Amino acid sequence: MSPLLIKTIQFLLSLSLLIVLHEMGHFIPAKLFKTRVEKFYLFFDVKFSLFKKKIGETVYGIGWLPLGGYVKIAGMIDESMDTEAMKEEPKEWEFRSKPAWQRLIIMLGGVTVNFILALVIYIGMAYGYGDQYIPADSLKDGVHVIEKTIGDELGIQTGDKILAVDGNKVKDFNGIFMSIIEGNSITIERDGQTIEQAIPVDFIATLMEDKDRALFLGPRIPFIIGEVSPGSLNKEAGLEPQDEVVEIAGKKVTYFDEVKPILENHKGEKIDLTVVRENNERKVIPVVINDSAQIGVRPMGLSMEDMEQRGLLRVETEKYTFAQSIPAGINKGVSKFTGYLKQLKKIFNPDTGAYKGVGGFAAIGGLFPNTWNWEVFWGTTAFLSIMLGVLNLLPIPALDGGHVMFLLYEIVSGRKPSDKFLEYAQMIGFFLLLALILFANGNDLYRYLTGK
Repeated sequence: MSPLLIKTIQFLLSLSLLIVLHEMGHFIPAKLFKTRVEKFYLFFDVKFSLFKKKIGETVYGIGWLPLGGYVKIAGMIDESMDTEAMKEEPKEWEFRSKPAWQRLIIMLGGVTVNFILALVIYIGMAYGYGDQYIPADSLKDGVHVIEKTIGDELGIQTGDKILAVDGNKVKDFNGIFMSIIEGNSITIERDGQTIEQAIPVDFIATLMEDKDRALFLGPRIPFIIGEVSPGSLNKEAGLEPQDEVVEIAGKKVTYFDEVKPILENHKGEKIDLTVVRENNERKVIPVVINDSAQIGVRPMGLSMEDMEQRGLLRVETEKYTFAQSIPAGINKGVSKFTGYLKQLKKIFNPDTGAYKGVGGFAAIGGLFPNTWNWEVFWGTTAFLSIMLGVLNLLPIPALDGGHVMFLLYEIVSGRKPSDKFLEYAQMIGFFLLLALILFANGNDLYRYLTGK
């Protein structure tokens, strides 16, 4: 099975689960309040359905357009724009005939399910998988700034230890990237001194200019040869895979990030390379440095386990009992929720340039891995559930948040907006929503065509 197909299946499975449960959040309270639900659909059935079956008063079906789903509640001005039915006298089983507080509960049901679902998944993951992470303070000699221009803008250098973002201690090294994206300031330790740097307002836009530069930080790794490149000047020099380079031209080398500056000073020269082999044999090998300051070898990557064995970092795993997994899962859910709100705030601030990173279905599908991994699947689904809940609460007519906004106005003022006003608001909201969808998926297309 191709990686793209695996990714697509995971995306559709996650999306279907989220849509069905979200709409169930509207359906159940509607039925409890004796409100008629005419349709319950996964995906949109524009012109025709892939499947439909009427059970009782409700038609259950699957549409062909995977842009979402819906429940059609009788007597409600929604995306169906069934204005003819609204011209008739209200029936007791219609949405518009119910008290405002009942209508509010029905409209909040979908996002409530989204947030509860995310918490349930995170609790289950805490119990089933625990938390494996790399303590940020365990990196022996700080971070490697892979992209120097990005590091310079942020004020981070290779060898710095990242202590905190916005004053909050960074626990997991793998979470540093998202913390920086969401944060406003970063605290680092350099040569024994603590320094606080402001994160540039447009830092997200800088990262979005080139997706390959986005992962600009990494742990410092030793220089271990993976293979000698075909056509290398040193093909016959005697270098072997898994040789660890410890000295170049008489200068000690501990990490791969120390190599380039040394080689720059020896372009076109023949120098000695000191390597250590698996049996701890130390060997001096003469090599030629080409005009591009390269030896002509491909470095070998190391697993986190290998790095831990070398004492370069520490990998920790927290296991939870079922009782412990409940607060752990809730804390993770709350953290993801607040983090997403921070991201959303930056998206709505043009100065940050974060809107350039807004993505559509391709970007969301890209969150899933190329191989089937249940842990990643459930973690991604939980985050998407939070995303869906937050976005649906935006006060845009045609979204749940728009309906909630008008219901709150009715409850506070005691005056119900007219059906004609709600109809126009729904139309405006629909076009706003369509514009957002086109913008997000247009961003996906632009990034695909430009490679950014």
